[in-house]
Parts: sequence; structure tokens; C-alpha cells
Amino acid sequence: MKTSQPRVMEWANSTFQPRFEHGDQAQAAPLCGTDDGSKLGAGFGRLTKASFEWTVKYDEIILVLEGEVTAKTQTATLRAGRLDTIWLPAGTHVTYQAEDALIFYAIQPADWAQPDGVQG
Repeated sequence: MKTSQPRVMEWANSTFQPRFEHGDQAQAAPLCGTDDGSKLGAGFGRLTKASFEWTVKYDEIILVLEGEVTAKTQTATLRAGRLDTIWLPAGTHVTYQAEDALIFYAIQPADWAQPDGVQG
């Protein structure tokens, strides 16, 4: 897969789409990922009246831009406000909670959803 060229991604052009079965609570605006030939996936996310469980299948870092996000894991309750970050290593079972938050996320590998043995 060919790597895309460097570029600026303007906030005004961000398009948020529902994420998985939690689309009423979580929307994402991807910035880069497998379509760019990258092992890194990143984007913006909106969490609205959110409370849902997930097992993280990638390393993830979340930067809270607006609001507050809580990530409840098996070992801790992590609360992050504006400009705070949350680090979640692959395999972490988490419950994400937020009333109204805007985040930036980065994940690796970006192709985590591909069937085993298939690289994006």
C-alpha cells in the first residue's frame, strides 16, 4: 500500500460519523489510518451522554479537548479534563463515560479490525 503525501487537515472539514453500535453516543472524524498506508490511526471523537464498554484492541491515547472523559478499567477509574490524556494499552477492558466531550485519539495499529494475517 502506498503512503499518502503530507497534508494539513482543517478542523472545518472534519466530518463526524457514528462509531459501531454506539453511534448515538460516539462519533468519529478520522484524520489518518490504513487508507494513508499508515500503521497509526488518529482522529477526533465526540462523546455525548456516553457510557459503553469496549476491549481496546490497539494501543490508544486520548487527549480531551473539551469536557471530561472517564475511562473505568479493571484496575482504575481514570478521569481526564481539558488537555489531559488517557493511555490505554491493547487488551484493556474499559467503560468510556462522558456527558459531552470532544477528544483527539491516536491508535496503533490502525488496521486492528482487519482479519488475522491481513495487513491494511
